[in-house]
Parts: sequence; structure tokens; C-alpha cells
Amino acid sequence: MTVLPSLQFVAIGPILLIVAGALSVLLLEVGLTRFRDRGSPRRAVSNFQIDSAVVMTAMAFLFVASFTACVAFDVGGATYFNPRRPMLVLDPLAAFMTTILAFSALLSCALAHSYLAVLGIHRGEYYALLMVSTGGMALLVSAVDLMAVFVGLEIMCLPLYALVGFDRQRLESNRSAVKYFVIGGLGSAVLLYGMALLYGDVGQTSYAALGDQLDFTRPLSLAGSGLLVAGLGLKVASVPFHQWAPDVYEGAPTTVSAFMSVGVKVAVFAVLLRWMIQVVDPAGESLRGLWTLLAAASLLVGSSMALIQTQIKRMLAFSGIAHVGYLMIGLAAGGVAGFTAVIFYLIAYTLTELGAFAVVVALAQRGRDFDSLASYSGLAKTRPGMAATMTLFMLSSAGVPGTVGFIAKFAIFAAAVEMQQIPLAVLGGLTSLVSMVYYLRVPALMYMGECSQEAPRSVISSGELMVLTVCGVGVLLFGILPNRGWLPLIGDLSVLDWARESVQVFVAP
Repeated sequence: MTVLPSLQFVAIGPILLIVAGALSVLLLEVGLTRFRDRGSPRRAVSNFQIDSAVVMTAMAFLFVASFTACVAFDVGGATYFNPRRPMLVLDPLAAFMTTILAFSALLSCALAHSYLAVLGIHRGEYYALLMVSTGGMALLVSAVDLMAVFVGLEIMCLPLYALVGFDRQRLESNRSAVKYFVIGGLGSAVLLYGMALLYGDVGQTSYAALGDQLDFTRPLSLAGSGLLVAGLGLKVASVPFHQWAPDVYEGAPTTVSAFMSVGVKVAVFAVLLRWMIQVVDPAGESLRGLWTLLAAASLLVGSSMALIQTQIKRMLAFSGIAHVGYLMIGLAAGGVAGFTAVIFYLIAYTLTELGAFAVVVALAQRGRDFDSLASYSGLAKTRPGMAATMTLFMLSSAGVPGTVGFIAKFAIFAAAVEMQQIPLAVLGGLTSLVSMVYYLRVPALMYMGECSQEAPRSVISSGELMVLTVCGVGVLLFGILPNRGWLPLIGDLSVLDWARESVQVFVAP
């Protein structure tokens, strides 16, 4: 007699909420549209009301998913979806990263509401695709089996291909979607081939079995792990797999670029953290040389190429490549300090990058992005509030003291020094100095340049204001009090402690 497995649906609770939200958004838009078309003129539902209902529904589901993950983090412990065949787990690391992902998706939804209307492409499937992609990201951070990793990666990427080409009337958007689809397919193929080699060597795909039997002295283990890292590196645009990122970020709608730049990095680095902690080596010694090489290359290429950009979205894309280098310094350092620094850096990057893209979105008008750096010249005279906000995010990206970016970089460099990775810490410090040039160039143009002929949008929507406020407060709050913050209805914000607790259960002190 076959015994049915005892499934623990609590382990996939946040994922189910996100997917249910995506389905609800689609059904709600269809239902409200039919009501609008069949109702009398006096009772007709306007397009604005439909769009608002769809956005609020998506944000509500994402908020509940984020809250559920927070509760799971407070409870602690590890809950497996199928204890007899562990593939998905809800543990402190998965709960914490899911909280970040759901919250960043919530802000992305709020940011997209008026922007899509300005571009004339506001459709409910945008939010459904975004939420399905977020569900794939949440699946990734919970995966403890290579099969689950691949499924989560595909669920994350397939909606992103459609979102990048969501502005179907723009040739640049279509071109970016095709390029991202081809490069993404190549990355998935490389990743899958690496997984096949690991399975051929070990005979199993679970992290537990791989952790016991993986041996880098065997060719299959070495080649499979190398291809796995290459496939994931392509997803986060690590050098030398970075060529696609600037073109895709530039051609995609800005809200999609914002969501991609944050969500994909959080999800993939969560996979890399779990791979390091539970499979390879919690101390980070086995792959330290690889992370050192990738970190150095990403820092040098990202920083040098960002210097010569004239479009702000391309500059943010190349600076994102440099940020990948800083994150890989944490992986090279290893241990509790290094992995904690990686998680806190992801939080800082999320707040800073979403805030910077939110400014670009808030200035768009008449179906055009406010993308050229020259168009920001003299912005302080016409939109002083937006100029001050953009300056704050640029300072945080550069790592200026008083911002969360400084605390994040300090944590990364401190972990590298603690683990005797002095050359990496020095290189990171030097590239941080270089980043001052291209980050502070934006405030210099806004405050010292003559007013540009391209006028920005003069009004800001409530969603854009919410995103800018949340990101701005987070940048300052976690920059001044990184572990002693407090907010109404939430209470104490011990973010550094939370990040440390999410990895400390796996790594011996």
C-alpha cells in the first residue's frame, strides 16, 4: 500500500499567496472590464478605477506574503514542504529573503501604476506577470534541490522576458526582449548542463546528498559546479557574463528595469548563499579563488564602463555589475560575517536602486523616459525635491557615510579584512572612490548645470511618492541606525541581527 506524503503547505505559504495574487489580478481585471462594458453609462466603471483596483489587489497579496514570511522568520526553525523528499524549505534564510522579494515587488507595483498610464501600456497582465516572476524568485530562495532551483529559475525568467518587451510599440523594447530571451535561454542551458554533470557524478540532486558527496578533485564535480556558477552569474550579469544587461535595462520599461535589477540579484544570491552554506563550504575556502576572480573582474569592468555612460539607465546597469562585485567579495570572505554582509548589502541595494529608478520613473512624461544624463542638468531649479531625492540615492550608491550604502560596503570590507582578503578589500575601496565620479556627476549636473530644454513631469503620483518616501527613509534610517531603527506598527528594526540570524543557524561560529 502506497503511503501518501504528508505535505506541509506552511512551507510554501508565501509562494502560494503570491501566485494566488497573480490569478486574482487577472480575474479581477476581466470581471471589472466586463462590468464596465455591460453596465449602464451612469454605473460604468472607469479605466482608472479598474487599474487602481488591480494595483491595490496585487499590493495587498504581496503585503500579506511579506508579512507571512516575517512571521515565519520570527518563529524560526525549518519546515520542509515534503519531509520525505526535501525540495523546498521555509527556514530563516528563505523567510528573510522572501520578505525582501515580496516587499520590493510591492514597491514595484506601486511605481508602475502611473508610469504605465503615461506610456499608454497599462494592462492588468503586467502585475500578474510581475507576481508570477516574484513567485519564482520565492521558490528559488526556498529550494534545497537542484530540480527546484531550475524550476524556480524558469518561473522567474519567463515572465521577465514578456515584461521586458511589454511596450510592444517600441522597437527598443522588442529588441531588448529578444536579446534577453536568447541570453536567458543560454544561461538556463548552461545551468541545466552543470546540474546534469553534478547528478551524473553524485546520483542525486538534493543539497544534502551533494554536500556529503561533492568532491572538487573529481572532474564532473568541478565542471558541474563551474557551469552552475556560470549560469547563475549570467542571470545577475557578473563579468564576463554581463554584456546583455545595459542593453536590456535601456530598452525595457523603467519599472521593469527597476524590478529586474533588484529581484533577480536577491533571488540568485540567495541561491548562491545556500549553495555555499549547505553544499560547498560554509567557510568559503573551496571557491574563494573563483569568487575573488569574479569579484575583481566585475568591480573593474562595471566601474570603468559606468564612467563613460551618457544614459542614466545604462549607468545604473553598469554600476549594478560593480555591485555584483561587492556582493562576491562577501562570498569570497565566507563565514557568518561574509554571508551576513551579503544579505545586508542586498537590502541596501534594494532600497537604493529602487529609489534611483523611482526618480527616473517620476520624471517621465508624454510616453518618454527621462533617461539622458544631460536632461538632468539644472533639475534642482525646476524640481528641487526630486533633485534632492536623487542626490540621496546617488550618495548611498557611492557609499557616503550617513547612508545605508556606506554601512553595507563597510560590512563587506570588514568581512574581507577579517578573513585576510586584504587585496579584495583594497580593490573594493579603490573602485568605490572611482564610483564617486559617475554617481556624483548626477548631483553636479542637477545643481550646477543650466536648465535642460527637456522639461520633466511636474506632478508625482501617490504610488511614486510612496516608493520614494519608503526608499528614502530606509536609506537614511539604516544608514544612521543600521541595527537600532524603529517604525510605527513595526517596532524595532534590527536588520543586521536579522541578517546574521538567517545564516548563523547554518554556519558554525
